[in-house]
Amino acid sequence: MEKILDKEPVKRVHEFITKFDPGLKVLVLDTTARTAKDAATLLKCEVGAIVKSLLFRADETFLICLIAGDKRCSLNKLKKIVEKKDVCMANADEVKSITGFSIGGVAPIAHSSQLNILIDQSLGRFQSVFAAAGHPNSIFKINFDQLVQMTKGEVKGITE
Repeated sequence: MEKILDKEPVKRVHEFITKFDPGLKVLVLDTTARTAKDAATLLKCEVGAIVKSLLFRADETFLICLIAGDKRCSLNKLKKIVEKKDVCMANADEVKSITGFSIGGVAPIAHSSQLNILIDQSLGRFQSVFAAAGHPNSIFKINFDQLVQMTKGEVKGITE
């Protein structure tokens, strides 16, 4: 249990969220929450309340999209919003080097590079959402409005 909280990416998330709101906590799960479905089962919540933090490459830049666990990001909508022709999911190496997190533990905040963030408006259906906290076994719970404030993300219709 303790070992996960000692990991650098998890510490980075913990520091970021407690600076924003000392009431926010990183929770360590007994088993992995690598997928939204796994996380929802563990947390006894709807799959949609799980925030997927997905890194996309748009031409030469990167951006993070925070998507509800029961939705898929629409590349067509994304291309229109960012006004780029070539938009695709980043690969695992890019995710690690750009965000500082490994796939399965990408947090919506505390990235190692400055990134623009788009937030799926459908997450607004939930009072509280759960996001990865730097490791597949760690998450944090936050209300939707706080997530928007903390990430400085732009709420858009970016799902299919």
